[in-house]
Amino acid sequence: MKKIYPLAFYLITLFMNVKATNVASPVRINYQVTFPEALAHYVNIEMTIVGLSQNGVDVKMPVWTPGSYLVREFAKNVEGFTAESNGTVLTAYKTDKNTWHIANGNHSDIKITYRVYCFEISVRTSFIDAAHGFLSTSGLFMYPAGMLNEPSQIHITPYKGWTTVSTSLEPVNGDQFTLYAPNYDILFDSPIEVGTQDVFSFEASGVKYEVAMVNGGNYDKGQLKKDMAKIVEEETAIYGENPNKRYVFIVHNYAKSGGGLEHLSSTVLGASRDNYATKGGYENFLGLVAHEHFHLWNVKRLRPIALGPFDYDKENYTPNLWIAEGFTAYYQDIIIRRTHLYPADDYLARLAGNISSVTNQPGAKIESLNDASFNAWIKLYRPNENTNNSTISYYSKGALAGMLLDLEIINDTKGEKSLDDVMKYMYDEYYKTKQRGYTDAEFKAGLEKFAGKNLDDFYNQYIYGLADMDFAKYLGYAGYQLADDNARSNNATLGVATSPGSNGKIVITGVLRNSAAWVDGLNVNDELSAIDGQPLNNDLDKIIAAKKPGDKIVVSLSRDGIQKNLHVTLLKDTSVKYKIIELANPTADMMTVRKKWLKL
Repeated sequence: MKKIYPLAFYLITLFMNVKATNVASPVRINYQVTFPEALAHYVNIEMTIVGLSQNGVDVKMPVWTPGSYLVREFAKNVEGFTAESNGTVLTAYKTDKNTWHIANGNHSDIKITYRVYCFEISVRTSFIDAAHGFLSTSGLFMYPAGMLNEPSQIHITPYKGWTTVSTSLEPVNGDQFTLYAPNYDILFDSPIEVGTQDVFSFEASGVKYEVAMVNGGNYDKGQLKKDMAKIVEEETAIYGENPNKRYVFIVHNYAKSGGGLEHLSSTVLGASRDNYATKGGYENFLGLVAHEHFHLWNVKRLRPIALGPFDYDKENYTPNLWIAEGFTAYYQDIIIRRTHLYPADDYLARLAGNISSVTNQPGAKIESLNDASFNAWIKLYRPNENTNNSTISYYSKGALAGMLLDLEIINDTKGEKSLDDVMKYMYDEYYKTKQRGYTDAEFKAGLEKFAGKNLDDFYNQYIYGLADMDFAKYLGYAGYQLADDNARSNNATLGVATSPGSNGKIVITGVLRNSAAWVDGLNVNDELSAIDGQPLNNDLDKIIAAKKPGDKIVVSLSRDGIQKNLHVTLLKDTSVKYKIIELANPTADMMTVRKKWLKL
């Protein structure tokens, strides 16, 4: 186990660029966490602040959690806020949406109590019921304004039957229910799972890894230990060091779940409990492990300059999420390939699927990667019926940008260097040496250092611009090419996404930009009842499949209770379905790139 003060010194100095001190703080902050109403999804929190010198203090609840770029307004879940000092009730009131002011007068010690409603299942929000408590700390623990660098101690009184705590926070005197946080950035980056989770461990790259499995599942612990260790070691090899002594995976297994959220020394994963036994399900889980664990370096330490120190009151904007998340999405699959946990053909199939998805998304022609990163706060986490038409994911397209740059560097250096060298250089230069985040220009310079060329054209086309990525050129470096299985098809399409409605009707949930439906005026929420007078019976796709481009149809629908007949001319389906195939006679240089890229 790590000692408390060396850990605080290391993390505060390197991660937050704040000078550490061994002098005890005049202010002491403690939390008591109880669950008297766990069945109703509440946690009670008692916060004590000892040693105040001012006559008034503000306490604040973060509005967002790092790694998930959306203002979630965690204060909305707070109830029953009160403050007192030695039995004297203190005046307390809100001054804005996430700040409470306490008039403590000459009282130096105060106790604050409040409860928080926790009933949102995700990797970034707290959830409590009789079975377990997941404490997403940024949405639970208030902090005194101006005291983000202060340490705190958290004592948890578990609900009946709960026996185990899983968190990267250090226990105090070996008591797993009493935890120490060196500062609030670390507290808010250290989720806590309390319950009866199945915990197992393994060692990799000199680090102890703990895995907390919540809600059961058909996983094979022995297999997971081996495969997760391979991922850890492959990723550590890129950076040359693993900065933790202990790392915790908290895995929430539900009937259907997914996603993950990275933290400094842990991660929270969402998984489907019965999918571990299927090839696709297991590979997807390993990809999730690889993605979130790669963030241990990329984002949590090597980071855009805007992402730390954090402002917990508002958005922290950066145009570089295509690097922070997109490159991580690229590495999650290439790392699995490098461990040989699946063959090269499986990797190429996943890559082809991502290329097809990005190519088929109209929003790729509307929003650049730079803008997608900056707009994350208002777009990615707030999708609507037109999102597909107006935005692009910095995850999926960012992963493709990472792939192109990796191939460019490997090709330009004849297999001597790769994107790995860029990531290690940037980690050493900015996290370890300069002890700060990087700017957009600095990361570009790092890429150019190893590509050996100016990348203005690449950035102007693919990062700041909307040009189609030249996959033929970059895949050609490795002796591959794209082939479109849809190239010779002449299928008609209406261009809508639908879901079953009431009374056998079909409801439009999305209209594809420039499709037949878009051009001729079909709308989201239209209830379709017939095509050319033929009543629909969940057979819209079958009816359209029997048509050809240019055919005119009459669509009968109800729009806000008004019956309409719209004349629609069907258009050709121009979507692609790519696969990656070998060039007939790859050169020796191509094979050098291929072997380096896919670790053959």
